[in-house]
Amino acid sequence: MLTCGAPGFRHDALLYDSVEELAAVAATFLLEGLAVGDGAVIAVSPGTAGVLREAVGDNPLVLVLDQHSLYRSRTPTAITTFRGLAEQASPGRRIRVVGEVDFGTSIADRTEWQRYEAVINHAFATSPLWGLCVFDTRRAPETVLATARSTHPHLVTPAGREGNPDYVAPASYLASLPVPDEPLERTAPALAVEDVTDFISLRRAIRALLTTVDGPPDLIEDYLLAVDEMTSNAARHGRRPVGVRLWTAPGQLVCTIRDAGAGPTDPFAGYGPAHGEDLSAGGMGLWLARQLCNHVALRRHGDGSSVRLSVDWTPSPS
Repeated sequence: MLTCGAPGFRHDALLYDSVEELAAVAATFLLEGLAVGDGAVIAVSPGTAGVLREAVGDNPLVLVLDQHSLYRSRTPTAITTFRGLAEQASPGRRIRVVGEVDFGTSIADRTEWQRYEAVINHAFATSPLWGLCVFDTRRAPETVLATARSTHPHLVTPAGREGNPDYVAPASYLASLPVPDEPLERTAPALAVEDVTDFISLRRAIRALLTTVDGPPDLIEDYLLAVDEMTSNAARHGRRPVGVRLWTAPGQLVCTIRDAGAGPTDPFAGYGPAHGEDLSAGGMGLWLARQLCNHVALRRHGDGSSVRLSVDWTPSPS
C-alpha cells in the first residue's frame, strides 16, 4: 500500500517493462487513493490510458485528461492545470496523478520537459499533489529514463515505494542541462539592433517584419508580445547595451535578446505564476514568455546574458 505522511507534494516514478506491472502498480495507487478520499487523475498516452481505465474498472471517480493537450503544449499549461487540480483536494487529502510526459521529438522539446520534471519538485513543494510518473523502459530512450532517475525523489516497484539514490536536487539538475543549439542563430538575422535606444521604433520594426511571415496570426501576435516583454525586461533589469536579433524561417521564428547584465539568478524563474512574485527577479516577464513561446532558453555569456524565444508551427503547403 502506497502511503506517506501529511499532504504535500510527492513525485514518484515507475519504470515498468510490462503492461501487467503498469496495471498492478498504477491502478493500485489510484484505487487506494480513492479509498482514503484522495482524488484520482490519469494523464497518459491513449494506449496507457486504456490499460489503466480497464485496471480501475472504468471507475467514474477517476478523471482522465488528454495527454496531448496537457504535455504537448507548453510547460506552463501543465503547471497551471495541476495547480488547479491541487485546489480541488479535500482538506488533509491529495490529488493522485498517474502522468506520462510526452517529451516530444526535438531536442528542444525534450530539454524543456526535462526541466519541467525537475522544476515541479520546487513549484509544487507545498501542493497536495502526489504524482506517479510512468516510464515504459521498452520504448523510452535512455535520455528520458535518465531524467526519470534524476528528477524523482522516490521510485515505485511492485515491491513498494523507496527513496531514489540517483535523485538530483532540482537546482543542480537544471544547471546540468545544456541549452539546445539553434542552427538559425548561425545565419544572418532578418532584423538586428545591437544597441536598442528607441523601443517604440523597435516594436514597429518587429511588427512590420512579422506581418510578412506566413504563420497563424494569433501565434505571431503572441510572439510579438513576448519579444516586447523580454526586451523591456532587459532594459529594466539588465544593463546596456540591449541587443535584439530576429530570424525567420518557414514555420519558425527565433529571437535573441541580449544585454550586459548577469540575467536571472533564480533557476526556477519563469516557471511560476506572475501574481505575487518579485518583479525585480524578472519572473513575471519570463512566466509570460514561457506561456507565449514554444521554447525559452536563458544563457550567460562572458559579456552578459541572453534569452532566446522560439515558436514553430506547421507551414502552409506552398
